[in-house]
Amino acid sequence: MDPYVTLRCRTQEQKSSVASGKGTEPEWNETFVFTISDGVSKLDLKILDSDTGSEDDLVGEVSIPLEPLFVEGSLPPTSYNVVKNQEYCGEIRVGLTFTPDAEASGYRGYSEQEETYGGWKESS
Repeated sequence: MDPYVTLRCRTQEQKSSVASGKGTEPEWNETFVFTISDGVSKLDLKILDSDTGSEDDLVGEVSIPLEPLFVEGSLPPTSYNVVKNQEYCGEIRVGLTFTPDAEASGYRGYSEQEETYGGWKESS
């Protein structure tokens, strides 16, 4: 088996490298970055087997709820059940980190201002 993973967050999709010849114990250790907007509640993963000359086979899939990530800021590598046709077929370990966009949330850090003024801040 030559597995790889597709990761989908709403309309954004990314793909891991193919773990050629790694069978049922692949390790990717890859980093993916998604832009998260309001209303996003899950990250969908599909594990597929890369096949040359024919369509890749679905090994299984998992949906990771993101609410705990938004609350905690990061989640250590955690095992999630992989299912296919509603049947358990293994696990995948995924670690997640959420970095809020300070500008989008309206927060203005002083460090940006201080940098702009060479470290000096004018008093009003």
